Amino acid sequence: MRTTTLLTCARFAKEGEAFAPVSLPHTWNAKDGQDGGNDYWRGVGTYQIDLPDPTDGKRQFIEFKGANHVATVYCNGRLLGQHKGGFSTFRFDLTAAMRPTGNVLRVDVSNAPSDIYPQTADFTFFGGLYREVSFIETAPAHFDLLKTGTSAVFVTPMVSGTTRLDLFPVDADGCTVSVDLKDASGAVVASASAPAEAHTVLTLSVKAPHLWNGMADPYCYTAEASLLRGDEVLDTVAVDYGYRSFHVDPNTGFWLNGKNTPLHGVARHQDRLDKGWAISRADHEEDIALIKEVGANTVRLAHYQHDQYFYDLCDHTGFVVWAEIPFISRFIPGQEAHDNTLSQMTELVAQNYNHPSIFFWGISNEILIGKDREDLRQNLREVNALAKRLDPSRMTTMAQVTMTPMESEHNIITDVESYNHYFGWYFGEAADNGPWLDQFHAMYPDRCLGVSEYGAEAILKWHSAYPENHDYTEEYACEYHHDMLKTFATRPYLWATHLWNMFDFAADGRDEGGVQGRNNKGLVTYDRKTKKDAFYLYKAYWTTEPMLHVCGVRFVDRAPGERNVTVYTNCPSVTLILNGAEVATLEAVDHAAVFKDVPLKDGPNTVSARCGDVASNTIILNGVAEHNYAYDLPEGNDAANWFDDPKAREARKPLNYPEGFYSIKDKVTDLLANSETAAIIHDAMEVFSKSSMMSMMGSSKEDGAGGIMGTMRLTDMMKMAGKSFSADVKRQINDALTKIRKG
Repeated sequence: MRTTTLLTCARFAKEGEAFAPVSLPHTWNAKDGQDGGNDYWRGVGTYQIDLPDPTDGKRQFIEFKGANHVATVYCNGRLLGQHKGGFSTFRFDLTAAMRPTGNVLRVDVSNAPSDIYPQTADFTFFGGLYREVSFIETAPAHFDLLKTGTSAVFVTPMVSGTTRLDLFPVDADGCTVSVDLKDASGAVVASASAPAEAHTVLTLSVKAPHLWNGMADPYCYTAEASLLRGDEVLDTVAVDYGYRSFHVDPNTGFWLNGKNTPLHGVARHQDRLDKGWAISRADHEEDIALIKEVGANTVRLAHYQHDQYFYDLCDHTGFVVWAEIPFISRFIPGQEAHDNTLSQMTELVAQNYNHPSIFFWGISNEILIGKDREDLRQNLREVNALAKRLDPSRMTTMAQVTMTPMESEHNIITDVESYNHYFGWYFGEAADNGPWLDQFHAMYPDRCLGVSEYGAEAILKWHSAYPENHDYTEEYACEYHHDMLKTFATRPYLWATHLWNMFDFAADGRDEGGVQGRNNKGLVTYDRKTKKDAFYLYKAYWTTEPMLHVCGVRFVDRAPGERNVTVYTNCPSVTLILNGAEVATLEAVDHAAVFKDVPLKDGPNTVSARCGDVASNTIILNGVAEHNYAYDLPEGNDAANWFDDPKAREARKPLNYPEGFYSIKDKVTDLLANSETAAIIHDAMEVFSKSSMMSMMGSSKEDGAGGIMGTMRLTDMMKMAGKSFSADVKRQINDALTKIRKG
């Protein structure tokens, strides 16, 4: 029979350094990759792992569930092979290289720049053997462990109960393949057997199968396949699967088992504070629990193949999953990169074929951040065709960068599509989302459209009673997300919406909002310890068990004019209680009740909200005389004590945008079309053309002005360039533009 031993100890060294003991899983840049500067170490790290002694008459294999990006594996100095791709399972046969004792595995892992995807993306590329490593022994006859990192058992269930199994035993002459299908209680509901062939096919029938029905009833069956010689069981593999049907309608969205099931959910990155990608099963379980708590029913697992354990959890929780490969951001020309997209898609589909939670294969994300070109489009067509050929039962999709033209060929490559839209954060207003979606739906009524990303940064220490875009406050993020939820609620044609992101995550190239190395768009903080106020807004929309949440637990000090109290709830009405006395009862409108000018006393106040006897929540607010400037995002590099400086106070006055005059809120194309305003923004265009964002886009200044940047306002461009434009520079440019009359 097969035995599996988890390997948990190794010795590790970077190039030119001495070996030191480490625990597996392991990543070498867990902290370096989250502290900002975009300078985390990328290179080759070497692991030495002592292996168990082999058992006579058995075959030995080594299994890696993830090594980023390229792994070259040796046993006792003998090269076993190389694997390219940082997110999938792969194995090598150790048998011929094994000695009776004293066996050592060497693994060289590289996350250095190469032609292996991903190479450009807004997240940290953590390096190392960051998922489980296992030593496996089997009988010579076994289910093929070298079948693309899979179990070599593939189940294709139909809702009628007809169930096809494709099994791949090796060295099994004279053996029999036997299969039992078991229900959730373990009872056998169908059985079959056949002589073992290199590709053995069995078809069984389950009467009136219990359907896998998402969050309502994620019912799974188990297929247990055994390889026998006579009565001796040589190898056994068990895989979970589920019976379900689905389709997507361009007007009514997603349907599961004949029932219209609107998909609303989140995207998830796999890293954690101080751990990088080397996370535990308990970490996966906590993530699942938080996603379930917020009320999501779908998860986009971005931007790469996730751990098999997480897919297992999704199966048994009931999430509808979008699984994708890291064909992301910028196209890499050349044969090696092209072949790598195909190999990563092959592994994604093959290794996850049996998971009932997976409904959509994602072929790429924001691949038009770089320029469009025919070899890119051909690569996408081939990846899509490969996914459809490997698995005709599921749909393909892709996530388009917001600037992708509606009429682009990219929008007709996959079965369904989604856009990553950040109107209201990187550019434009949140109110722009609805009209854009409606325009696309009107132009292409037969296409299935979704929203694959949207979000706003929220950093816990910044707060405002008068929030505005890019102030990084929890309050602006709440306003933004509320606008998005109201937008989605009136557009049933959207097949799915996926919030970016469930959790803050490492992006070592970022430095914004006073936080380095972090994307702070999560509903939950990077350490998973704090649920931001917006978390509870989604919970109010997406869950039915009575709940309410009083916002502002971190916005404690409230001066006059800052004393509105917002409560999120799924209850019909909310009663507010201040210091034990009832203030008012309000009906909830769009899952929110806003109590105006709550009469806080000086000092601490107990503020409670109640919905009858079914839900309550309490926070403490301080009544203060003046605004607490510590809640304001500082401007510039000398902002540590800006609130003590009268000049800094003056600099914080709102900019003017007089009607009939130009300003930084005008589109770049309009400003470039006027010789006077073009001269004013010339230097700004030069700065942006050299910024990291422009480098990531892979566009020239001229191409950007007529293309990507041409769709933006100047203020949007400045936001994207981050610290390249100080508040003083923005004010100076705006003041100059507002002196020039339009027309």
